[in-house]
Amino acid sequence: MTRRSAISAAASAFAAAHAAPAAANRLPIKKGVLTSMLPKEMTWKDKFKLAKDVGFDGVEGQTEEDVTIETEMRKASESTGVPIHSVMNMLHWQFPLSSSDTAAVEKSMKGMETSIRNAVAWGGNTVLLVPGVVNPQTGYADAYKRSQTQIRKLIPLAEKSKIVIAVENVWNKFLLSPMEFASYVDSFQSPYVKAYFDVGNILLYGYPQDWIRTLGKSRIAKVHLKDFHNRRNQLVRANVPEFVNLRDGDLDWKEVHKAFTEIGYSGYATVELRGGDEKYLRDLAGRVDKILDGE
Repeated sequence: MTRRSAISAAASAFAAAHAAPAAANRLPIKKGVLTSMLPKEMTWKDKFKLAKDVGFDGVEGQTEEDVTIETEMRKASESTGVPIHSVMNMLHWQFPLSSSDTAAVEKSMKGMETSIRNAVAWGGNTVLLVPGVVNPQTGYADAYKRSQTQIRKLIPLAEKSKIVIAVENVWNKFLLSPMEFASYVDSFQSPYVKAYFDVGNILLYGYPQDWIRTLGKSRIAKVHLKDFHNRRNQLVRANVPEFVNLRDGDLDWKEVHKAFTEIGYSGYATVELRGGDEKYLRDLAGRVDKILDGE
């Protein structure tokens, strides 16, 4: 053994002996961050490198129609070793699948097709979809039936592409109970339609731990992390809902940790908050670590 290799071996042994022990109840969940949260002035490669450096395991992209940018993102992912695990479809709010306007539905379907193409190009396995929007123009039953019809049309492409269509719970006045959400996912009878569960979105009208247990490991494809509080604002004399930084809101993270432990979820949990600089993102990754460790 040379002097250099001896020093290296000794240093490795010291580091191993003094490394912080892994939390005994650490969830086997990968940490993700949205590409939209990374500094916009950076190149794609530098964005991905930053995500890795501050402690994230992967990123979630957004629908990208420009093939040139799609290629740049793929190369950035490959060169940095940071996977793009999922795609957030971007047209489902403006052009919901539940709309009575056939032109709007057609645009929404094309957006999903593009998102699936992105996921394939980037090596991901999931596309997030808001399935429908209930509003004065679209009743609940219509949103249910219309969204089912269109998603069923997308399943053959999803199966061919090996991409899961992950339906997300959002403030769309639709799928308002965990049992209904589970039933909706099951109605497609396809392993390529699952749930994209957002723990923060549910807090306005439910308890995330309840939804996690009801949906179970088999239905949850991916998870979004955000925190939320609904506190009394004396200026307007009303409760004001507000999304806040992780662990700064009303969400009971210990109960969420317990529920994820019980169902054995081991996929990605991606932060969905405002973007920021390296210091902010590093702190955010640390907050996710504390959540996964059950602190």
